[in-house]
Amino acid sequence: MPQPDHVHALPGVPVPERSEVSEATGRYWDKCVEKLGLVPNVLRAYSFDDRKLAGFTTLYNELMLGGSGLSKLEREMVAVVVSAANRCFYCLAAHGAAVRELSGDPELGEMLVMNWRVAPLDARIRAMLAFAWKLTVEPAAMGESDRAALREVGLTDHDIWDLANVVGFFNMSNRVAAAVELMPNREYHRQAR
Repeated sequence: MPQPDHVHALPGVPVPERSEVSEATGRYWDKCVEKLGLVPNVLRAYSFDDRKLAGFTTLYNELMLGGSGLSKLEREMVAVVVSAANRCFYCLAAHGAAVRELSGDPELGEMLVMNWRVAPLDARIRAMLAFAWKLTVEPAAMGESDRAALREVGLTDHDIWDLANVVGFFNMSNRVAAAVELMPNREYHRQAR
């Protein structure tokens, strides 16, 4: 059975068409189509309100695309592991596709979606993903030993800050996606396989 066709399950919150969005949002959509070949459904969902879209995209772009000691692939891998812990269908489809594309390894993307611990990972990324998993499933148990484990594999305190913020962002977005039944673009399922 295919996934539902809706973008989200809140009929009282409109999902605008391209002709219905502001000029600024329309330009952003056009940039998405140019770079990604699609407008991610999460952006379409936020596009009913330019301020909410700007808040979401500004934070996302800074955390996932801005300068950091963490690579784009590492940040995408963290997004997948957080989303696996939260069982977020939207983010597993979207960011699983990003991991497959950035790594050139479809098997890695699938391992991270299903069980990151079976993936052949170096010590740095394994420590980052362990931190992301723990911060997601038992945040009250975090302590200095968790930060020390990251420092032992070469992360700086700035890197740890960035990592914690990526984990926090995806925990937030996973919960919003679950609350409104946000559906991933169908194209994600076929990308980089």
